[in-house]
Amino acid sequence: MSFGRKPYGKSQGGRRSGSQDGEDGEQKRSRSREEQLHHLFEFPEEEPQEVTLVELLQRPRHSYRIYFGPHYVTVHESTMIRYGMTKGSFFNKDMVHEIVRDNERQIAYAQAINYLSFKPRTSGEIEQKLLEKEIDPEAAADTVRRLEEEKLVDDAAYAQEWAYQRVTGRKKGKVLVKQELRRKGIDQELIDDALDALDDDDEMQSAEELAAKKWRTTKGDTWDRKRKTAAFIMRRGFSSDIARKAVDRVLSHEGEDSEDLGTEFD
Repeated sequence: MSFGRKPYGKSQGGRRSGSQDGEDGEQKRSRSREEQLHHLFEFPEEEPQEVTLVELLQRPRHSYRIYFGPHYVTVHESTMIRYGMTKGSFFNKDMVHEIVRDNERQIAYAQAINYLSFKPRTSGEIEQKLLEKEIDPEAAADTVRRLEEEKLVDDAAYAQEWAYQRVTGRKKGKVLVKQELRRKGIDQELIDDALDALDDDDEMQSAEELAAKKWRTTKGDTWDRKRKTAAFIMRRGFSSDIARKAVDRVLSHEGEDSEDLGTEFD
């Protein structure tokens, strides 16, 4: 979406006047968005304005620039057709505002669907992605709500599936899984529910399998091997209590003496 005044004047060095050397892509997008919002306030309020020109743009694809004399809006083809934005039609400022907002929501939704097409995402991930794409925050939030209503995004189900796969498949403990889900923007209550739903035996089995593998490849005396094995398990996100139990079980299977690991892992 964009809104502004038709640029007049000659370009300089292949650039429109007003461009700044050394600007990166993000700075240009930010400056362009500020200009667009500023020019929106310049649209006449007194009476409806006539569409004087409809211009097909090369980029973004399927986009058109709709001119109202010196003013313009850039909208997707579907928005142009839905609102009948043809040459000679009239729109007042309130109508243009609504068209701009609706166009932004449609763009946000299309980008979100594309983002979801690769793999499931959380609501936080989708909203963050849309904001990175310079989508208006209100349109981004509306899009997330729409996706949740359509059951295309379900943070609770995502958290439960993620937790189960990470613990049983990737052999990670609940501590690490909780951190991962937080980074994905999942609400703490949903994280707690997902972790509580896990079978304690599944986490214990994963920790024991890690302990057995680490024990076989660790050098040193028995105590040193116990310490290194327990520390490794805890780095994988398991609690100190589970680490101790996992090492004890491995030692029992190996016929080793299961001495207390002390309190250094608390």
